[in-house]
Amino acid sequence: MKFKDMKYERPDAKVYFAEMDELLNQLEQSESCETFMPIFKEINKKRLHIQTMSTLVSVRHSINTVDEFYDKENDYWDNANPEYQVIDTRFIKICCEKPFREDLLKEIPETFFQLGECSIKSFDESIVPLLQEENKLASEYGKLKASCKITFDGEEMNLAQIAAVCESMDRDTRKRAYDAKMSFFEEHAAQFDEIYDKMVKVRTKMAKQLGFENYIELGYYRMNRLDYNADMIAGYRKQIQDFVTPCAARIFERQRKRLGFDSLAYYDMALKFEDGNAMPVGTSDDLVNYAVKMYHEMSEETGNFIDLMVENELWDLISRPNKQMGGYMTELGEFKVPFIFSNFNGTSADVDVLTHEAGHAFQNYMADEIEVPDVVFPTMESCEIDSMSMEFFAYPWMDLFFKDKADRYRFSHMCGTLTFLPYGALVDHFQHEVYANPDWTPTQRKEAWRKLEKEYMPYKNYEGCKILEEGGWWYQQGHIFEMPFYYIDYTLAQVCAQQFFIRMNNKDEEYWNDYKHLCKLGGTLSFTNLVKEAGLTVPFEDGCMEHVVNELEAWLNDVDDSTL
Repeated sequence: MKFKDMKYERPDAKVYFAEMDELLNQLEQSESCETFMPIFKEINKKRLHIQTMSTLVSVRHSINTVDEFYDKENDYWDNANPEYQVIDTRFIKICCEKPFREDLLKEIPETFFQLGECSIKSFDESIVPLLQEENKLASEYGKLKASCKITFDGEEMNLAQIAAVCESMDRDTRKRAYDAKMSFFEEHAAQFDEIYDKMVKVRTKMAKQLGFENYIELGYYRMNRLDYNADMIAGYRKQIQDFVTPCAARIFERQRKRLGFDSLAYYDMALKFEDGNAMPVGTSDDLVNYAVKMYHEMSEETGNFIDLMVENELWDLISRPNKQMGGYMTELGEFKVPFIFSNFNGTSADVDVLTHEAGHAFQNYMADEIEVPDVVFPTMESCEIDSMSMEFFAYPWMDLFFKDKADRYRFSHMCGTLTFLPYGALVDHFQHEVYANPDWTPTQRKEAWRKLEKEYMPYKNYEGCKILEEGGWWYQQGHIFEMPFYYIDYTLAQVCAQQFFIRMNNKDEEYWNDYKHLCKLGGTLSFTNLVKEAGLTVPFEDGCMEHVVNELEAWLNDVDDSTL
């Protein structure tokens, strides 16, 4: 079924709650695995319908934020989802309290119960109004960024479009474009600060109400950290500071030399080569056609997957006015298909969508035999391994997209996977500081960001841009507002994906089979267990970062970037 033909109807909440109440009573009374499982499956079928209707609205609203019907439906779900979560929590609690769990584990993956325990600890009916307020604030943030209209050289642009100009080969154009983008954030700084201040206070109130000291512990439960904690993350961030930050500084020094500047300014960092970054060649339709060819040649499974995506129009890729920023992949569970959302802007990021988000979607496609909806996807840090690894696996086909600049793309992409790690650690560390100090003023938050930025990314030079010098860069990072603590996940996954690349580069014959196995497992194992199952080293282990950095920097050093 094509995406446009997928029917949306707002569920009758009263009917749903009544039906679920009856089924949950039956589940509560079940005394054996044999009586439990049929009811469990019927409940999941109804839950999946609710999730799918909510997702359809979310996707269609993000495609056009001013569509009157879906704007109203999005408001409805902002309020309704926490109420549906009450039912979900009761369901999960009943499952977790059954005395015959050992029998249930033969039918249901253990991670379902681990996730359930996180859900129980992170939710209570009393915080529903706070969750509704949090949803409204997240929607407000999204609308504020989507409302951006920057007039640049006579043309009106949104944030995605001006970002492409920020990679211009002309230094003056690049600076003016970057300053124009940041002027939007500076002009709306009070709004961004107010939204975030309310978010921090709402989340802190939730945590206190649930008995936590602050939001950090609650945030970890909400992010389903099944087998690691804040201390392990702090140690991992230290590995990044010790080994990756110096490597990133060397990468940017090579970039400075290539560009021929005395120093790299904030508006120079996005330009990797003097005569321009590697840009995809062709229209949006051409890029899709290249992706189809690539996935057909990559494997039988990826070929079947991409045919499903194309034939059913399971993506919306082009940037348009009033479309939300960013990109994502989500699942339309009832239809058993993924959906990809993006904002093509003519840069290499367009190709990254056709690899990264397609990696997520491919995992969803491969996990179609998993019946329990809660564990089709792995937890966040694990699912990002699937997407980031696909970016590397696509390297042999980059000549399709970039023609004679394919080597330039591969070199730049590899550099980016390393220089990203200190930034990802910075975002995470900043949030730990914010939620440990919820009464900070907006000024104190910005000061904390700038201090940490100098520790993790000392090579950044913001001279001449007031909002960046004052510590306002993070206004742009949607995860900080919308999904607290969801960012270190990208770095953990990146380190795992980099290991897949090292295996591929070293001609390991099993890397692709291990990747497919990882995708099929979905969320049936926790993060560290999935990593081990895929034949990779867990990033928390001492020596992991040093090994990865040494291997990848050696690969980069074999490239004469002055000739690219």
